[in-house]
Amino acid sequence: MGRSNFLTTLLSLSLGVILFSGNIATAQLRTNYYANTCPDVENIVRRAITTKFQQTFVTVPAGCDASTIVASTPGNKTEKDHPDNLSLAGDGFDAVIKAKAAVDAVPRCKNKVSCADILALATRDVIALSGGPTYPVELGRLDGLKSTAESVNGNLPHPNFNLDQLNKMFSSRGLSQADMIALSACHTVGFSHCEKFSNRIYNFSRQNPVDPTLNRQYATDLQRMCPRDVDPRIAIDMDPTTPRQFDNAYFKNLVQGKGLFTSDQVLFTDRRSRNTVNTWASNPKAFNDALIEAMTKLGRVGVKTGRNGNIRFDCGRFN
Repeated sequence: MGRSNFLTTLLSLSLGVILFSGNIATAQLRTNYYANTCPDVENIVRRAITTKFQQTFVTVPAGCDASTIVASTPGNKTEKDHPDNLSLAGDGFDAVIKAKAAVDAVPRCKNKVSCADILALATRDVIALSGGPTYPVELGRLDGLKSTAESVNGNLPHPNFNLDQLNKMFSSRGLSQADMIALSACHTVGFSHCEKFSNRIYNFSRQNPVDPTLNRQYATDLQRMCPRDVDPRIAIDMDPTTPRQFDNAYFKNLVQGKGLFTSDQVLFTDRRSRNTVNTWASNPKAFNDALIEAMTKLGRVGVKTGRNGNIRFDCGRFN
């Protein structure tokens, strides 16, 4: 897909796509977790991700325990192959797998660093490489012991969610409305298949076939890129202005009625979140600060420790 994308992730997030599981858990997380076992792990991962980034723009698939990376087997359809995760680009998975290989190539680091921690570091590095802020990453996660497509159901924000539904999903994981809005900005990079928003441009309601909150010219552009009989494999950029830059253009777009999903645009149309959107549209530093706080809190969600996880030898399969 050339210099297309894949986060978050995300982040972790598309939300491009962010898979949540469990509540906040900080038991063993700390920034210097690998100081004695693999002290150069951050530089190793950064070099691997930078190399991959220079080859093709990637966004990293978010997930607290690297469960989204595990490939399906004949007896188990994993989270990776759930319909809601099919827009995750393969380059992102490959980036994490290559970073894991680079870490394990260092003898003292071999089988010492979890895929979940590599994923967290890779997410930070891709955000920074795309023009966003960098930040310290808390480490010490273990990799999950299971991954099923069924576990995705009800754990991903839906493109048609309203503010109450978004807040309910995020608050159940210890995240505030401000965290949710900041993380939604991961849509400043990424792509979406047309089917995810086609209702907004063709059959929104009987009175209004086109969602009236959509910018008229943007709606016309979307109809051109996504005609009614569009190939289901076609995907378009989620940010129509700076799709390869991690910036606050996401919020500027919302102010102009250019949020791709209903769950994006509602952040501006709902008065309870509008002030935050307006503030971050005009103040990139305030947005970056909020994003760092939200990413740090997100990194504590669903952390696996003790008997609930292990360090995977191969990120793509269980030990």
